Amino acid sequence: MTEMPSRIRKARQASRLTQAELAGRIGVKRSAVTQWEQVDGTTPSIRHLIEIAEYTGVHLEWLAVGRGPERMATGAGEGMEASPESQLLDEEERALLQRFRRLSMSKRRNVLDMLETMGSASTPLVHGQPLSPKL
Repeated sequence: MTEMPSRIRKARQASRLTQAELAGRIGVKRSAVTQWEQVDGTTPSIRHLIEIAEYTGVHLEWLAVGRGPERMATGAGEGMEASPESQLLDEEERALLQRFRRLSMSKRRNVLDMLETMGSASTPLVHGQPLSPKL
């Protein structure tokens, strides 16, 4: 069984992310990712492991302890079988979800706040201005 540092490196490289890119998405310094990928380095927190798994498309259990399948099914045409929940999404929703998963946590919160604001508006907006009914 491979060690966690090797699995982290493998997941990152398979996702074509540099250490700096992964660090930026998770909200840590590049040196933290470097440490996680070294056998004698530090171990990421469970929160960081979850984020690494999400950004790289691997199963958390495989990343953390080396058990189970490595890759998650995405349904994104990458040669993997689509998961049942992804089969319920249309192409726009799938594309949106893929892009959302690549955002840092702070940017995800901003997007969710924006969607909440847009979804709760009782008055339709046109170019950011309320649409007033004609009298």
